[in-house]
Amino acid sequence: MDTLAPRILGRTGLKVGPLGVASSFGAPAAAYEEAFEKGCNYFYWGSLRRSGMRQAIRNICRKGKRDDLVIVIQSYSRSALLMEAFFEKGLRSLSLDHSEILLLGWHNKPPAQSILDKALEMKEKGLYRFLGLSGHNRVLFPRLAEEGIFDLFHIRYNAAHRGAENETFPYLNGEDRPGIVSYTATRWGQMLNAKRMPPDEPTPCASDCYRFALSNPAVDVCMCGPKNTAQMREGLRTLDLGLLNQEELERMRKIGDYVHAHTRKFF
Repeated sequence: MDTLAPRILGRTGLKVGPLGVASSFGAPAAAYEEAFEKGCNYFYWGSLRRSGMRQAIRNICRKGKRDDLVIVIQSYSRSALLMEAFFEKGLRSLSLDHSEILLLGWHNKPPAQSILDKALEMKEKGLYRFLGLSGHNRVLFPRLAEEGIFDLFHIRYNAAHRGAENETFPYLNGEDRPGIVSYTATRWGQMLNAKRMPPDEPTPCASDCYRFALSNPAVDVCMCGPKNTAQMREGLRTLDLGLLNQEELERMRKIGDYVHAHTRKFF
């Protein structure tokens, strides 16, 4: 089975490892630095900003490897006046003068024009290089892609939520396509819960969930959110294990269908 190699994040041209790491769950700095040394350079400074990732980014930059990092800073701000201030605060906390990506977070309809205008103004100032958007409205992404404003999208995709296979991914292709980053690979941990499995079905590992997402050729990066070093290392197994084979894919779809049918909290 082939290992998973770095790839290009759509039209951004950024070289990224296939597994992205998020700041929100509490892994220590050493775990993030271990992930970086194994090729994980997509660092997502998201909704909860823990000290582990902050320190890891500072340590990596002190080693002269800033240009190897792809830093994503998310903004949930619906105020154009506040968005830049919050973004710059995020940069200062990391001791950086710019990020690669500004991610407009949780938009299920097109962002207000004032937000887009401010985002483009911030880009002109050199505060970031590429603009991304996340949300749960799968049919919105192709519509926004046609406008050419966004360079990448964060899209919910896992074995229990496969709607993007029909509603999103087929429409985001071509040489100038936006990058695609998947998130919630474990469906908020439900895909790892033995109590939610079909009868007599072994529970997947987290790496199985990441491999499922990355086995779709539309996905450039799959996010993981480790709480500790052990969870980080489980995630890193994804890189060595590579893509799922057909039998493994069918098993994950079967489990995903069961989890979706028996836990209706999420669409």
